[in-house]
Amino acid sequence: MRILPVLLLAAAAVCTPALALSAQPVVTPATPGTRTSGSTAADTLRPFGTLREQAFKQQQWLELRMERTLPALMRREGVDMWVVPMREYAEDPVFTAITSPTTFAARRRTIYVFFDRGAAGIERIALGGTSQGNVFKAVRSMKPVPAPAAGSRGNERSAELWGDEQWNVLKQVIDERKPKKIAVNTSRTFAFADGLTSGERDGMLQALGPALAAKVVPAEALAVDMIASRQPEEEAMYRELNRVAWEIIQEAFSSKVITPGVTKADDVLWWMRQRVNDLGLSTWFQTSVEVQRQFGSPELVGVNPTILKGDVLHCDFGITALGLNTDTQHMAYVLRDGETDVPAGLKKALLASNRLQDITISELKPGRTGNDVLAASLKRMRDEKIDGTLYSHPIGLHGHGAGALIGLWDYQDGVPGRGDHKVISGMWYSIELQATTPVPEWNNQQVRSAQEEDVIIDASGKVRWAFGRQSTFHIVR
Repeated sequence: MRILPVLLLAAAAVCTPALALSAQPVVTPATPGTRTSGSTAADTLRPFGTLREQAFKQQQWLELRMERTLPALMRREGVDMWVVPMREYAEDPVFTAITSPTTFAARRRTIYVFFDRGAAGIERIALGGTSQGNVFKAVRSMKPVPAPAAGSRGNERSAELWGDEQWNVLKQVIDERKPKKIAVNTSRTFAFADGLTSGERDGMLQALGPALAAKVVPAEALAVDMIASRQPEEEAMYRELNRVAWEIIQEAFSSKVITPGVTKADDVLWWMRQRVNDLGLSTWFQTSVEVQRQFGSPELVGVNPTILKGDVLHCDFGITALGLNTDTQHMAYVLRDGETDVPAGLKKALLASNRLQDITISELKPGRTGNDVLAASLKRMRDEKIDGTLYSHPIGLHGHGAGALIGLWDYQDGVPGRGDHKVISGMWYSIELQATTPVPEWNNQQVRSAQEEDVIIDASGKVRWAFGRQSTFHIVR
């Protein structure tokens, strides 16, 4: 997804070779908004299975993240203890990276403590809340209560930790383990690493006292990369999410949905939103569909124009499932009467943005900062006489995800702070950019080809498309 002050219009998709797919096929309902697909398969409107099946996969990914990623990151940062306090409805951004898919909010107050015991591994303690499926050792109060008690879901006979008692227990935990550093999530650069609220920080430091407070350090890179890191086991499902996103775009940019002279841009975007809902999925931003027209500036085309023959269409679209997010921008063309193909000048515009994609991916390497990738890519872009901009971002547990930014549309000379973070292996990116090209068939009017596709950087550092990349226009006949 991008936020720009001007219209971005854009292009089409190419079919990728047929591959064995694990997700069930997407079947179009007879009428958008209906709850049945007309298929004999009961679950065709659940392309990723039931919620229970999805939660099972997410729990497995959580356990792998704790076993593989957490120890490596703590040791890379030289941190032997990481403390993550949070309260209900004031959850730390790292919350979704360290909790089960069945946990929707912090329990009253939960203080997650991670301590490196060396060869024995990372000790994981939850002061308040639950064990998150035995991922943490859950600590309760010594206060006895009748059981079963109102509000209790089990046979617990001790109360939950509450108030200042939690800070006192935290101090006891720290005193027993004697860490050299106590990392907390504070940052002036990354929102993802700045989850410790002022009230929680004040309560914690007051309880710890000056000696322990002196050991407190920011956990900036630790928090960011804990959120950014993906497991190899997630990659196949991410391919499926992107496939479904493509299929929805392909259908939206077709005569099944668009009737030139009748259909408005908003009709298409709301069809896409409804399609996502009918599939039992969700999204993380409002879909957009925009129009670029010969002799038409954005002001002349309008904010919700009727789609006409000869228009170039662009969408910005994402879906959310299994706690993961996609982000895709594609281009389409509406054939004029007598046309059988997209004009050559428009094809050239799409090829220019394709080339900028190639350049960016070849520069996207673990160990480089986002600003390094940006500078190297833009230099090559200018050397090749491409008129474009680059504004790519990490993606995964969040749409605009944790990690190094590779430009912003209005910061093409580097992004201070957020662009200085390093790309890591095992993370995903949305390669988001645009190239502007004069089109001879439009009297050399400038056409912006804005594209966005998700890529996977695997554990070895190799970059590949999560599903594919658009190299031909979607065509509305």
